[in-house]
Amino acid sequence: MVEEENIKEEGIVQLIGAIDSRLQYVHTQSLDLSFNELLDMRRVSELDISPDYQRLFRWSEGTRSRFIESLLLEMPVPPIYVIEEEDGRYLLIDGLQRISSYLHLRGELEADHLDPPVKIGEKLRLVDCDIVKELNGNTYDDLGTALQIRLKRAFVRVEVVRKGSHPHFKYHMFKRLNTGGVLLSEQQLRNCTIRLLDPKFADFIIELAKEANFKACTPRLTQVRRLSAFDQELVLRFLAFKNWRDKFKHEVSDFLTEYMEGVSDTEDPIPFNYEQEAEIFAKTFACLSNSMGEYAFAFANQEGNLNRGFSIYHYEAITIGIQFVLDRLDWGNADQMSVLKTALTQIKTDDEFIEITRGGGKNSPGPLLQRIGFVKDWLEVAI
Repeated sequence: MVEEENIKEEGIVQLIGAIDSRLQYVHTQSLDLSFNELLDMRRVSELDISPDYQRLFRWSEGTRSRFIESLLLEMPVPPIYVIEEEDGRYLLIDGLQRISSYLHLRGELEADHLDPPVKIGEKLRLVDCDIVKELNGNTYDDLGTALQIRLKRAFVRVEVVRKGSHPHFKYHMFKRLNTGGVLLSEQQLRNCTIRLLDPKFADFIIELAKEANFKACTPRLTQVRRLSAFDQELVLRFLAFKNWRDKFKHEVSDFLTEYMEGVSDTEDPIPFNYEQEAEIFAKTFACLSNSMGEYAFAFANQEGNLNRGFSIYHYEAITIGIQFVLDRLDWGNADQMSVLKTALTQIKTDDEFIEITRGGGKNSPGPLLQRIGFVKDWLEVAI
């Protein structure tokens, strides 16, 4: 009995030691700042809201207005979290919806992704305030000096992760602090969090998603899907399945996150040749654009004709399957692109391929390798 107690006590001591050893990586500071101070910091670029993160601002005009109403009524406001960068600037990691609402009130918000879009100089007109309904219809300019001063002086607790903190701590902190009430897509969350390990890979993915031939092959992605960074997730899928598919076990989302984390890890990164990968990506989509264009990832309808939809299974199978013959292809050779178009069209209308790329439940290694292998085998004969 005594021996068991000693073992338990030793285990607790080890746990405490493990926690204390991590504390050396954590340096934080709490500040009370007014919203006007935050606005001034934003104006002079001392507060950084990265463009990719800023696009996640989704609060409706009513929700923005009720937040301003809360400030006027001096209601408690949840803390804002920032990371102190090496040059002393603050990078916002939690509090986007609140800060952006105040920026809109003051005419300092640029948000083209909203419907309707918001431009610099346009000030929020309060709507749907349900406690002080007299506020509805007013802008900041209509509130008068006393209420304007009250808004300027409204304070919020700002929790600062100091620049001496370990990058992994900053990363995990962001992952756990998405408290804005807006559900982020998996790729939006990856873009915002993994860049705290190292922004290079996240920025690389974003740039590839802007490539003209890639966009020409994916024109049917809706604006909603693009705003949720689905096009960037497609780039990540291509890179992850091309380079790391032997590590894929079951859950695609976790697999993509682990790959992006691994490449971005500054201590033990997954090897990644940026220049070579950019060239392969460019050639892959140049070939697909010049052969299939907007039908690159379309699927056959019941009549056997290709529609203009988008199939993620076709995307994975074709972009990875074509890698086995990519060195044989010349995207500038019209005759060769015609042969490729014929081969891909035959693949898409083949009954077996239709069967292995139709329906759900195919996001596991077996079906993935089966559809990639189907494209590989067909193209190796055709090209």
